[in-house]
Amino acid sequence: MLRATLKSLLARKLRLVLSGLAVVLGVMFVSGAFVLTDTLGRSFDAVFSTAYSEVDVAVSAKPKVAVSEFEGEQVAANFPASTVDKIRSVPGVATATGVISADGARVIGTNGKVVTSFGPPQLGGNWTGDDELVELRSGRGPTRDDEIAVNATVAEAAKIKVGDRVGVLTLAPKREFTLVGVFGYSGGRDSLGGVQEVMFTEPVAQQLMLGEKGVYNSVVVRSADGVAATALRDDIARALGDQYVVKTGEQLSDEASAGLKEGLAFFNNILLGFAGVALFVGIFLILNTFSIIVAQRTRELALMRAVGGSRRQIIGAVLVEAVVIGLIAALLGLGAGVGVGALLAYVFGQFGGGLELAPIGVPVAAVVSAFVVGVLVTVVAATLPALRASRIPPIAAMQDVATPDRPLTRLTVAGAAVAAVGGALLALGLSGNAGDNTLWTILGGVLVSFVGVALLTPLISKPVVALLGRIFSWSVPGKLGRLNSGRNPRRTAITAAALMVGIALVTGVTVILNSAKSSLTALAEETIQAELVISGAQTGPRLPSFDPAVLDRAAALPGVRVVAGLYGDMAMVGGERTYVTATSDVSALRGIYKATPTSGSIDRIGPRQLLVDAKTARERGVAVGSTLLVQLTRGEQQTYTVTGIYAESDLFGGFVVPVEAARDFAVPQPNLGYLQLDPGTPVDRVLPQVEALLADSPEVSVADRASFIEQQTGQFDQLLLMIQVLLALAILIAVLGIVNTLALSVLERTRELGLLRAIGLGRGATMWMVTVEAVVISVFGALLGVAVGTGLGAAVVRALRDQGITNLVLPWSQAAVFLVLAALVGGIAAVLPAIRAARLNVLGAIAHE
Repeated sequence: MLRATLKSLLARKLRLVLSGLAVVLGVMFVSGAFVLTDTLGRSFDAVFSTAYSEVDVAVSAKPKVAVSEFEGEQVAANFPASTVDKIRSVPGVATATGVISADGARVIGTNGKVVTSFGPPQLGGNWTGDDELVELRSGRGPTRDDEIAVNATVAEAAKIKVGDRVGVLTLAPKREFTLVGVFGYSGGRDSLGGVQEVMFTEPVAQQLMLGEKGVYNSVVVRSADGVAATALRDDIARALGDQYVVKTGEQLSDEASAGLKEGLAFFNNILLGFAGVALFVGIFLILNTFSIIVAQRTRELALMRAVGGSRRQIIGAVLVEAVVIGLIAALLGLGAGVGVGALLAYVFGQFGGGLELAPIGVPVAAVVSAFVVGVLVTVVAATLPALRASRIPPIAAMQDVATPDRPLTRLTVAGAAVAAVGGALLALGLSGNAGDNTLWTILGGVLVSFVGVALLTPLISKPVVALLGRIFSWSVPGKLGRLNSGRNPRRTAITAAALMVGIALVTGVTVILNSAKSSLTALAEETIQAELVISGAQTGPRLPSFDPAVLDRAAALPGVRVVAGLYGDMAMVGGERTYVTATSDVSALRGIYKATPTSGSIDRIGPRQLLVDAKTARERGVAVGSTLLVQLTRGEQQTYTVTGIYAESDLFGGFVVPVEAARDFAVPQPNLGYLQLDPGTPVDRVLPQVEALLADSPEVSVADRASFIEQQTGQFDQLLLMIQVLLALAILIAVLGIVNTLALSVLERTRELGLLRAIGLGRGATMWMVTVEAVVISVFGALLGVAVGTGLGAAVVRALRDQGITNLVLPWSQAAVFLVLAALVGGIAAVLPAIRAARLNVLGAIAHE
């Protein structure tokens, strides 16, 4: 039986290639994700191991406000120079060097633009000389307060060289320095993991990067010979007390690497999610392939039963074929995944600032997942066809059998039940009553709903396919193509369902993101009452900022009525971490954001006073007159009094502190500026004047309100494009399913096609008949996907109404594009099967068994 199964498999190897391709593509995504994250993880391990190679023990003060990677930038607390002396006095310390190193030193290139960084920090610090890690490439270290040195990555990106005057943005507005040195790192590296570094003299670094002189934010300690780093760490910790964080260089390396790997794990899960979608679509393809093959082999399988083959052996034969296909596809997918992972790692390294990649490796997880997923998917998809094959009676071997149409009653009832379960899960997840399992409940609801719709598709396909087919029924080949597409509802439904899943997901995401974009745009247009807005694009944890003096100068321009700047940071308020805002003109909140008081006054705010929105006040249980302890990123903890409460808004809320408090923010400069003009003042007259004021603040620009809103909502378009690209794999697999179905269908109807050719159907007409069949199936799948995706998207938008997404935007134009593309895809998918059908030998086809 095994020998017969393998021979049968080899005889149909070309028929199974496309079904295997579905698994190959899905496995490629899975294994590629593991290869990518493993390679990047080992690369970062090497970077941090090198970065801390000259550190035995490092000391820093505990941050005043602990901030996660997703909330913003962690700012270490400053400590006095006396701490360095205290560390030097600890027995076992060979050297203790006070270090200034903080994110936020942005170099302005020769093109007048800030050198950006998508991920790695832009560090500014004090020059402590070259050593075994840092190597001067040209020039020298800075010795005067108007001199700097930069690493080779910065020099190349900014296109600057020794002797040039270079603008640098820090905690202070733009300052110009003379570049006196360019340095690299051991091993010929231009940077450590793409980090950009600018080195100042010590007093300048303290003032510009830490905000005050005579302080440091870390100490690098080298131990004396024979002193263990862990023992020295403990001794220093005891000497300094619990206000300091003391760790070995090895600890710092491991923790920094672990933090980045956590982010990589999140990215890995996203890739695996899209791989899951691709494999889910692949199940439809494989199921359809095996169903058609079993139907074609009815007589062969019946003969096996007649000569003594048991039902178990028949099931085993089909599943063995599935296992073989799964193993081969998994092996090919693993190889492709290694290549894709290596390519993505290279791209990441280039765009991440020139990260030096570790050698490409294949982790155990990639191998195991490739074979488990590959084999499991094919076996699961082949199970139903295998059971169907086992039910073929031996008497079928004596008949000229054809696959009979079975009633759709049981399938329809099952589909309705499964769809109802999926709808219930979606309703539970979207209602917010699923607790910590909300995301999984929603994803499960979507998955189960897709299965339910797929089971209902045969019932839906009969009338819809008949209606779609009438568009092409103006010719005999068109009528035949329409009838062929509807002759086997199950086959048509499974083929269309694969395309439905991909298009439904794209359509659903389009509805959600476009609705969110429309709602935010409408809200911003209604709420923001400013003709001009100063802002910049955020490319890292730091918000882009500009010189506060610009606000005063802008207020003096003719035609400008009100100017308000907004500062933002994370802070501890009443023992809870939250976002706080400071504004240069509190009274302008009424005019710009339509803020209205509900209690107290919001027209002014004095020292150690704050405002809060009504919702936050209710949640915190505070009222006008309440006092709260406030700890900002810098400075000491202070007691603030609530003097006003304003109505909450979807665009503006939280705590508002006086502008004087912004000097203790992580970025003590405004990141947003709003300008209201006098009635009748042309925007085009004022805008160029404000642009001129921003010449020394290249991180930001000024735009009219409509352009500003478009810039802010443009992120939705970028996110939608990324999702569409990732879901394109699922749609590609669905297209392969159409090709496979048509190819097997042509093979199945070899004798029928021969008879049609014999009575006068020409080659061109034969090709048109097959093409019509493909186009009808493809358009049906797209139509179903658009309908299901729109329904799912509308349900999510309705559930998010309380979150401010109130506008439902239906994707009419996208739907039309999908349907047209589906017709084109159907035509392309039909090319090879149509050519095969047209080239059939007429006499051979008539004699075909």
